[in-house]
Amino acid sequence: MSLIDIFKKSFLEGYASVRIDVVQIVICMAVTVLIAGYIFLIYRTVNKNAFYNRNFNLSLIALSVITAAVILTIQSNIVISLGMVGALSIVRFRTAIKDPMDLVFLFWSISVGIICGAGFAVVAVVASIVITVIILLFDRVPGGVPAVILLINASDYRAEGRMMETVEKHCSMSRVKARNLTKDKLSMAIEVRTGEGGRLVEELMDLESVISASLVDHDGEVTF
Repeated sequence: MSLIDIFKKSFLEGYASVRIDVVQIVICMAVTVLIAGYIFLIYRTVNKNAFYNRNFNLSLIALSVITAAVILTIQSNIVISLGMVGALSIVRFRTAIKDPMDLVFLFWSISVGIICGAGFAVVAVVASIVITVIILLFDRVPGGVPAVILLINASDYRAEGRMMETVEKHCSMSRVKARNLTKDKLSMAIEVRTGEGGRLVEELMDLESVISASLVDHDGEVTF
């Protein structure tokens, strides 16, 4: 046998398919679903968004299973894996992730699929427990008084000085985010940090020119 024949034989053997047992596939998928279900429960517990997105949470389970299936396929045949990498490279996700914790859970579910698909389910279990402890532990660390938006409508634009005095009296921080002035009306949006929200609104309403005053919570992105 010549050197070229030896090289061809070794090259073709390197691309040979590896048969994956059905039992191995079922076990891998079962473990992946169990850990993904655990991620589902943790996300539902720690989620702090104004509206809980059940579809996003369900997609975490599907994402783990799909990723595990892809890794199993890549292990079975390297030629298929190269084609799959090329196919997946054209996929583009346009949905913007606004909450950083959602991005963490997405990466967590993908990682679980990769690890379980590679046959290291124990690593996925230990990593999931560690991540859960980190999230729950640091979630209990107090973060101070959150900032809220104070919306004030007044019938006299000259009342701004008195309104700001009342705001500064009850707030540790205040910053005007928007000011809308007409001939007979003043509207203001002020970012404030206060632990006396109820008292602040009551004193603002006691002012003669104030028509309405309200506090609105926000998630860091406010557009006026």
